[in-house]
Amino acid sequence: MSLENLSCQKSFGGWHKRYKHHSQVLGCDMVFAVYLPPQAEQGGKLPVLYWLSGLTCTDENFMQKAGAQRMAAELGLIIIAPDTSPRGAGVPGDPDGAWDFGLGAGFYLNATQAPWAQHYRMHDYVVNELPELVEAHFPASNKRGISGHSMGGHGALVCALRNPGRYQSVSAFAPISNPMDCPWGQKAFSRYLGEERSRWREWDASVLISEASEKLPLLVDQGDRDDFLTSQLKPEALQQAAKNAGHALTLRLQPGYDHSYFFIASFIDDHLRHHARALNA
Repeated sequence: MSLENLSCQKSFGGWHKRYKHHSQVLGCDMVFAVYLPPQAEQGGKLPVLYWLSGLTCTDENFMQKAGAQRMAAELGLIIIAPDTSPRGAGVPGDPDGAWDFGLGAGFYLNATQAPWAQHYRMHDYVVNELPELVEAHFPASNKRGISGHSMGGHGALVCALRNPGRYQSVSAFAPISNPMDCPWGQKAFSRYLGEERSRWREWDASVLISEASEKLPLLVDQGDRDDFLTSQLKPEALQQAAKNAGHALTLRLQPGYDHSYFFIASFIDDHLRHHARALNA
């Protein structure tokens, strides 16, 4: 599978690059970003952290705003940031033109309902197709961590919980913890998956955690001034599910922080160290 390089910038001794490729899984062209730390030029393969962004984002938001490159360079971590949905001619968006569904809002699941099922298979793209591409074209090992923010935090938790052995570490910032029980999730699930709620359970971290055969320790940061805290994110549901399942969860409610990238940038170093400990073990 060929890659087209779109841009390249030096950063903390490494390189931030953007690539376009055709995704067989999604049936469209996709763009992703990669940060290659300076160790990538020294030979050998490096562990990879996959970052999943939130609603309305692209591959660019995290790479430009989170300030992750400095610590990634210190730790020798490759970072991969895909787009948040399929895009392009023929890819349907929200029929009402809203921002919380469709383009920029793939929810990292595999849609089963028309017209979404043809393109919206972000779970398979993130878990299978993208790592295969990354490990074929970059000095990337099969040691993988996954993290994300908001919708992407939901995606990171679900990807790890549904795929035991695929990842060595997982974390999230302000994840949509119980999408079956919030407006964003209910809108997305009803359209992508249909009205049968039993199908929704396969994509809800607070449900999956009780069934997980692998218990990777979870690190979750949440701002207590987040405007979406009680209406959409509901970290208490994840906390209760983890407690019931005996699943290790470090949930840090950070005083004064909101839902923005100022919050992410403030704690991203902690998350990168969390992943590096597991990936380099």
